[in-house]
Amino acid sequence: MIDNYTILTTFPYSSEAQITKSKLEAEGIRVMLLDEKTIDSDPLISQAIGGVKLLVYNDDAEAALKIYNRIRLYEKDNAGDAIVCPNCQSTKILIAELTRKNIFYMLFPFFEKTKFRCNVCNTIF
Repeated sequence: MIDNYTILTTFPYSSEAQITKSKLEAEGIRVMLLDEKTIDSDPLISQAIGGVKLLVYNDDAEAALKIYNRIRLYEKDNAGDAIVCPNCQSTKILIAELTRKNIFYMLFPFFEKTKFRCNVCNTIF
């Protein structure tokens, strides 16, 4: 049964996942949560097991992604203002997931400067 589902996103806590799940279900998307009860019983292991996974039915994945991109929260700067993409001027900015090649940053990732990715044009800055 789980082979028919794709992970749309993950959340550190089930409350955030429930809100997104409810919105997707209201739009007619078939949704399932994975590891929700495990994290509810011990929230400290959330990062260790990868958080609560929001799965959508494979046939609904494209529609679910469009809905999720419309309702998700985007990054803001320290003043609380929206970050703007230097390429397309969009404010739909996410933290970029990069693979670290420098051993120093692998051991101490908190020293690395945060990189952002535009959700519209995929520019990393």
